[in-house]
Amino acid sequence: MERLLVFKNLRKRWRAGLVAVTAIGLGLGAVVYTQGASAATWPTATGTTKLTATKAVSGTLDGGLKRFIGSGALGGDSQEEGQDPLFELADGATLKNVILGSPAADGVHCKGSCTLTNVWWENVGEDAATFLGGSSATYTVNGGGAKSADDKVFQHNGGGTLTIKNFAVDDFGKLYRSCGNCKTQYKRKVVVDNVTATYPGLSLVGINANYGDTATLSNITIVNDTKKKLAICITFKGNNTGAEPTKVATFTGSTGGDGTNCKFTKANVTYK
Repeated sequence: MERLLVFKNLRKRWRAGLVAVTAIGLGLGAVVYTQGASAATWPTATGTTKLTATKAVSGTLDGGLKRFIGSGALGGDSQEEGQDPLFELADGATLKNVILGSPAADGVHCKGSCTLTNVWWENVGEDAATFLGGSSATYTVNGGGAKSADDKVFQHNGGGTLTIKNFAVDDFGKLYRSCGNCKTQYKRKVVVDNVTATYPGLSLVGINANYGDTATLSNITIVNDTKKKLAICITFKGNNTGAEPTKVATFTGSTGGDGTNCKFTKANVTYK
């Protein structure tokens, strides 16, 4: 929690376009980083629609690149747990060509298998999307991007496999987190391919090694992380009691993964 608060303060300063880091005791003075351009080309909204209640989606909803924002009961963009989503997808549903603006409440909930295609989050609220299906569920995020996430972008509370591909994330806490303390736990899988992450950020994926979670990563590009601080994969000891999970190991682009839970090599990560 303390690290997250420090990171939030860093993000606020980074958003202002300047982060100054002073090397204490080394006589090096101040090292200054300026914020580079986002790696993604963000779409221009074709219009804006306010949602005062969660919009249920079955089948396919093509938003035509309209911006959707929460209003009334959905007007929150904080990190408070238990917020309702802007969109709730039924098992097998597809959401495509949608921009979630601010406030975005708890983004998108997938009750079962789902597909998110070319979905963009301009300012992540509680989470961008939460995946709630059973052990055989499959979820796909293809294209799109998310930025300004104080904590998580994708939260995996159910079971199954999530694939994130052709995606951009910018100024974030964690791209993906397998729930570390849900009452019902699963063996979860995440596949991350062709993702560009622009620093600042804490980690790409966090998984529970004790439940057999796996993360397979390839074609990862990290932008503006000159000191390679962004963790690629972190393993935890999860639980089903609601307690804070315990961190086990951290793997970076300089180390590669462990080949068991965190499956990637140094060659899978490029820095720009």
